[in-house]
Amino acid sequence: MEVIEAFTILSDNMNKILEGIKAVFMDLDGTLYLGDKPIDGVNDFLSRLTERGIKKFYLSNNSSRSKKDYIKKLADFDINAIESEILLSTDDLLGWLKNNDFSRTYTIGTKSMCSMLEEHGIQTSSDKPEIIVLGYDTEINYDKLTKSSIFLHKGIPLVASHPDTVCPSPEGGLPDVGAYLALIEATTGVRPVHICGKPNPGMLLHKISELGLQPNQVAMIGDRLYTDIEMANRVGCLSVLVLTGEATKEDAMLAEQKVDIIVNSVSELAI
Repeated sequence: MEVIEAFTILSDNMNKILEGIKAVFMDLDGTLYLGDKPIDGVNDFLSRLTERGIKKFYLSNNSSRSKKDYIKKLADFDINAIESEILLSTDDLLGWLKNNDFSRTYTIGTKSMCSMLEEHGIQTSSDKPEIIVLGYDTEINYDKLTKSSIFLHKGIPLVASHPDTVCPSPEGGLPDVGAYLALIEATTGVRPVHICGKPNPGMLLHKISELGLQPNQVAMIGDRLYTDIEMANRVGCLSVLVLTGEATKEDAMLAEQKVDIIVNSVSELAI
């Protein structure tokens, strides 16, 4: 696998690789910040994008927060963002539910996630759900697991907001949707009929089309191989792996995914 390692090449070569990039899609936790701390140099990096007229978009599979929550969190790091620049796995989930005519759900999710679904006409605590929705629920409890398990035993299907197994934190990985899915399957034998979010290419393709761009004019930056980099590969855009989150350089060298650029952090990107 051929990759460009920013920490071993001259910035002129980096700039050549990144020529023609018109929009950058960035993962959040593990890429721009880790927990409640911004990655060193992230604001300078974002300023460079602004100075060069490169459009910025922020992506997250973390369905525990709403877009308003993310705007506030980014503002805490002096990063100004608007709702149209934030793409969440919950957006992908909403599209999938509507396309499949589901409106009554029992949702394992935070209050913020449920509010986002309800704002779009999706019931989240139906006694007669058409489908069980599993999100990254940082407010999960045994009652939610019990009710959802009973519905699943009755044959109600399951959909998940995203596949991430762990949520990165400064203290190490925390249980995410993928871990919850393993628990549910062990309990009920049920697997999801669909998993939304990254790496589904639709999360990027509709925005790329809306911008009037081609995939080769776009870069995807993230810390996970099986979501961020996999999605970049499926879309056909430039893939940039940062080592501030889940994946290591050794993981990248052994991965099936094609990594175009590896950097220690976004601060090293001469874009």
